[in-house]
Amino acid sequence: MTQDSDRTSTDQLTLQDPTKRYPTISPPEQSLPGTGLDAEMAPKADLGEESYRGTGRLVGRKALVTGGDSGIGAATAIAFAREGADVAITYLPQEEKDAEHVVEVMQREGHVVAKLPGDLRDKGFAQKLVDWAVESLGGIDILVNNGGKQVATDGLEKITDEQLEATFDVNILAMFRLTRAALPHLQAGATIINTTSIQAYEPSPTLIDYASTKAAINNFTKGLAEELAPKGIRVNSVAPGPIWTPLQPSGGQKPEDLPEFGQSTGLGRAGQPTELAPAYVFLASPESSYVVGSTIHVNGGMPTP
Repeated sequence: MTQDSDRTSTDQLTLQDPTKRYPTISPPEQSLPGTGLDAEMAPKADLGEESYRGTGRLVGRKALVTGGDSGIGAATAIAFAREGADVAITYLPQEEKDAEHVVEVMQREGHVVAKLPGDLRDKGFAQKLVDWAVESLGGIDILVNNGGKQVATDGLEKITDEQLEATFDVNILAMFRLTRAALPHLQAGATIINTTSIQAYEPSPTLIDYASTKAAINNFTKGLAEELAPKGIRVNSVAPGPIWTPLQPSGGQKPEDLPEFGQSTGLGRAGQPTELAPAYVFLASPESSYVVGSTIHVNGGMPTP
């Protein structure tokens, strides 16, 4: 049963054939301006607005999600709110339209929701962001480092210094800064969840800089997990495969590669953002209390170590 050709009304708890939960999309060649808006994607991505069902697993929790206006971050934020958490999202100011949609969906759950626009490349923003989140939510005990930058190029020679520095700034350096700023506010029982990628294990020649940052995130996750485990703070990561988000049509893939995006996976299709949300909910919830320094692979059947 579907709402339209690209979304499903079947929630994540219903027994289903994963090859058919969503259709195999064949996106048209497109190039969205800037970082891209979810509102302008063709086809639309499913963020779980209608298909994610909460079960009260995060009641009373307070979460900060970077890149929470669209894609995986938006789906995670919506799922957290459905599970009972207060949620703050950060996003670039030019992505306000997407952020307003996600906030509207979350506010229906009756919990505290905060929008915190800003640029993760701004060194001072990390500290201000954490302070704003703590003030807005009354604390923080879940940090999701999800905001990312991905630009496909024709090999190393085509990667400019500007692109290289921006990719590392957003994907890994901001993660260091934001986590460092959040640590004084995190108590035993808190969780940190970082978004890595299949690219950390199977780097594409067109995404050398992006893949390198994702490998660094894996290492950061494991090292930080060892440091914080004795304090009762768990650190883990999620490694998505090909997920249909604005990252892809806004430069993350070459336009000519979009029509076959995700079709080489074992399930034969790209994933939808809402299919990532349960992994983040699991890692944020107390039921994963013995999961430390791990990576959950959500990639439709792409082999990983």
